[in-house]
Amino acid sequence: MRMGNLGLRAATGTMVCVFALAPMLAHAQQRSTTPPATTTASPATSAAKNSDLQIVLDKVKADKKLLVASNMDLTEAEKTAFWPIYDAYQKDLGVINDRLVKAIRAYADAYNAKTLTNDQAKKLTDEAIAIDAEEAKLRSTYATKLNAALPATKAARYLQIENKIRAALRYDMASAIPLVP
Repeated sequence: MRMGNLGLRAATGTMVCVFALAPMLAHAQQRSTTPPATTTASPATSAAKNSDLQIVLDKVKADKKLLVASNMDLTEAEKTAFWPIYDAYQKDLGVINDRLVKAIRAYADAYNAKTLTNDQAKKLTDEAIAIDAEEAKLRSTYATKLNAALPATKAARYLQIENKIRAALRYDMASAIPLVP
């Protein structure tokens, strides 16, 4: 059954994303009283880490696209209309994801330094709410585009697949990020 396969593949993709984010999130959970050691990475080391991360991200994107393709049952004409919309949506979601990572990093830095103030907490909360609102607005914009290009059932199916993947990612991130002290 495809939905079972979808669940398995989504879980696999989620785990890859979590493993990519794990060092940052695990670092945020450390409650050690000693400040983190500062190391100076060489440019070659930084480039290698960035390259490795890019490989993982590219793999996740390819797996996600394969997951979507295997669950959409698109005709050739529908494929021609759908994939450019999908690619544009993923690009726009990337901007939102970058904002989310930036907010998580800001929280992790303050959490690890044990310096999270009420003002910082308010700003981070406001940013999280703004990110959620921007994602909802983007989903609505692309729902309109998808409904114009595909039968409504296929547009809804894609949005459902995308929602399931993003919900799994959000769940994994939420479980890895410690509560505000």
